[in-house]
Amino acid sequence: MNTDLTRLHPYPFEKIRVLLAGVQPPAGIAPVSLAIGEPKHPTPELIYRAVAEDLQSGLGKYPLSKGDPALRAAISQWLIQRFQLPESSIDPEQHVVPVNGTREALFAFAQAVVDRSDDAAVLMPNPFYQIYEGAAFLAGAEPVFLNCLAENGFIPDFDAVSEATWQRCQLLYLCTPGNPTGAVMPLEIMQKLIGLAEKYDFLIASDECYSELYFDENQPPPGLLQAAAQMGNTDYKRCLVFHSLSKRSNAPGMRSGFIAGDADVLKQFLLFRTYHGCAMPPPFQAGSIAAWQDETHVLANRNQYRAKFSAVMEILSPVMNVQMPDAGFYLWPETPIADPDFVRGLYASQHVNVVPGSYLSRDTAQGNPGQNRIRMALVATEQECVEAAQRIRQFIENL
Repeated sequence: MNTDLTRLHPYPFEKIRVLLAGVQPPAGIAPVSLAIGEPKHPTPELIYRAVAEDLQSGLGKYPLSKGDPALRAAISQWLIQRFQLPESSIDPEQHVVPVNGTREALFAFAQAVVDRSDDAAVLMPNPFYQIYEGAAFLAGAEPVFLNCLAENGFIPDFDAVSEATWQRCQLLYLCTPGNPTGAVMPLEIMQKLIGLAEKYDFLIASDECYSELYFDENQPPPGLLQAAAQMGNTDYKRCLVFHSLSKRSNAPGMRSGFIAGDADVLKQFLLFRTYHGCAMPPPFQAGSIAAWQDETHVLANRNQYRAKFSAVMEILSPVMNVQMPDAGFYLWPETPIADPDFVRGLYASQHVNVVPGSYLSRDTAQGNPGQNRIRMALVATEQECVEAAQRIRQFIENL
């Protein structure tokens, strides 16, 4: 067996099962889960129609690892329009590779690009999406955790990274908007990182799967390709972005996303994927084309989240230190007691599930940035989110 498998940590939800083992919530109180970041809004009808119309012909042929040209063209046009990129800078043949969801691609990318013969380091935010850490371990690299603290707006303090660490860095994972903090990284910080990537010769993998869930229609979150283009890097050297339809279009079961950016890197990544054997089924490619070409359903999606955040913040703000995020669908409030105790007590008394912040982070010399915080995913219906917030408030008031 690959000995690097022994380095993998249990997934947060495995740890939660252990934490809640033996706890019996009150009878007669319906459960409400704000734990898993799985979108619950209805999948748009236009996706269903496109998938259904392609089923008869699409299942009778092998899909290309590179994806259908029409899908790559739709993705390219979406990128250009969404991030104000120069029209000629995104070539569907070179700069885009469809993938089966960003989770698969974020993991596979490290396996393809990390040189394990060197003393490789993979840098990532802390707290983080655990795929980044697992990808680093199984690529034979050391994960280096960069704490995201409130005093820095939940953006890593990149100035505190030593030159020796930058020299070892082969890959830097970003997550903007952040999971779980909801923080959006400013363009100037992204551009600074692109400069560091050029200086120290590493790649930047920007996980932007929450980029379409924001609250101000006049200020959509910027992206890494946008930062690169504005500084004249229209070849997007060392820059790769990962996007998904799971959150944007409420289609997590379709497992549809893409990676875009540096053409030279994507050429090698496509070679890796050809052997990996993970081409997207043609009917899902048809559904993806329809989704990337429509913004009406995305606006409706954002409006639903705005309503939920407004209602929940009004309930919780008087009793918790909770901030409205820049984007995404998570809240990242502080807890008045240790976060695992809070989660266990909340489940025991109110039948509400949330995630301990320390389960989404790693201990560092500066502490665990998730300690005494919880992650709440406002993915349930507005009524359920309001009910959960009221129960959380009651739990806190009874402490």
